[in-house]
Amino acid sequence: MKLTFLGAAREVTGSSYLVEADGVRFLVDCGMFQGGREARDKNRLAFSFDPESIDFVLLTHAHIDHSGLLPRLVALGFRGAIHATHATCDLLAVMLPDSAHIQEKEAEHANYRRFKFSRPPRGGWRNEAAPLYTVEQARACLKHLKPVDYDLEIAPHPAVRCAFRDAGHILGSAIAEVWAGEGKARRKIVFSGDLGQPSRPLVRDPAPIAGADYLVVESTYGNRLHKSREATEDELVLAVNDTLKKGGNLIIPAFAVGRTQDILYLLADLSRQGRIPKLTVFVDSPMATAATEITFKHMRELDAETHSLVGKHGGAAHFQKLNFVEDVEESKALHKIKGGAVIISASGMCDAGRIKFHLQTHLPRHASTILITGFQAAGTLGRKLVDGARRVRLLGEDVAVKADLYTLGGLSAHADRDALLNWLGHFQTPPKHTFVVHGEAETASGFAALISEKPGWSAMAPEAGQSVIIS
Repeated sequence: MKLTFLGAAREVTGSSYLVEADGVRFLVDCGMFQGGREARDKNRLAFSFDPESIDFVLLTHAHIDHSGLLPRLVALGFRGAIHATHATCDLLAVMLPDSAHIQEKEAEHANYRRFKFSRPPRGGWRNEAAPLYTVEQARACLKHLKPVDYDLEIAPHPAVRCAFRDAGHILGSAIAEVWAGEGKARRKIVFSGDLGQPSRPLVRDPAPIAGADYLVVESTYGNRLHKSREATEDELVLAVNDTLKKGGNLIIPAFAVGRTQDILYLLADLSRQGRIPKLTVFVDSPMATAATEITFKHMRELDAETHSLVGKHGGAAHFQKLNFVEDVEESKALHKIKGGAVIISASGMCDAGRIKFHLQTHLPRHASTILITGFQAAGTLGRKLVDGARRVRLLGEDVAVKADLYTLGGLSAHADRDALLNWLGHFQTPPKHTFVVHGEAETASGFAALISEKPGWSAMAPEAGQSVIIS
């Protein structure tokens, strides 16, 4: 049996792993690389295999860095099934067409900037920018989805069995337990996917796993601890009240799936406690609106604390005004609001979507506040802001950074170092080998060293493209 690390190897995007055993070839995740021009080039060259040769895909969750290349896989010849939880399938029906739409618009914008002063030659432009895939191709990909219940064992191939366990990361996220091979060659591989931090809002805690022959585990925050829930709430209260005192707006770049719902929950809860006033909140992301509706559709998968706060009114009673913005013109009208508003918009790393326009408007404003709520990958605009950039390139312009910047370190949907170690502690016997992925190079290598030291397991952080033989 061979396992190849196609992405998220010593980096945090592009999650994808190829398993080959006894005549079957399948992928676990098929994610998009994120973070500037280098990532765009990686996405173009992501498949070192023939997509037609892949029998099926197991998908851990809907985030684009795990699912975003699925439409390209299908467009290039993949004909198998994509197995994922019911909530993940519902989210993909929104997220993949949205991803395609963003790519189409960005390609259109790039071509306009490049060719706006030229007449098109006969036969069209050469080297014209093109999206990785179109909206039509994204919708075609959705036909390959096969929804699966949590904890139900499936057989996507005669030589493979699989069960999805709750990963507690976002709605529908899963740990994949996979048994591959036949007879004495059968081995159990566990893919953690992205593991959530215990005791977070909305989702349940990650399910414990008793054992595996081999383990592929994430390490996004494998070198640090998150702030406590209490400290995070204190920071959010400070950011809200300070912004209102200045008379500005609070701009929150947030992933449409997971983080937007977390923030809405916290703002409602803090208002219920009387720590912040009832706010006027705009969720400016059609995908976030759809994701919120899907979240309520799958209430049975949320924790008891969420049921208590949200109730039948969806939490709206705890806001002065809660608007879900759909129309582009309505989104543009938000730029005229000088103060008193909270604007939540995607994407979470500030590299795509409507958030770029809000940042263009508010970064130069002293009265405004930018609230970073999650991990910012190297090369992203969000990472540049967190690293203290005083000027950034945004929508073809140089933009001064004068707004205040807050970061909420404790709101991450990823487990921190101790939570990861606690999850590993449920294994009754150590895996033969542990592969540490989904972490920047130093973090992944450091967490692999920690696993070798603390539990005393055999562990390593593989490089991109590396293959290992599992025996």
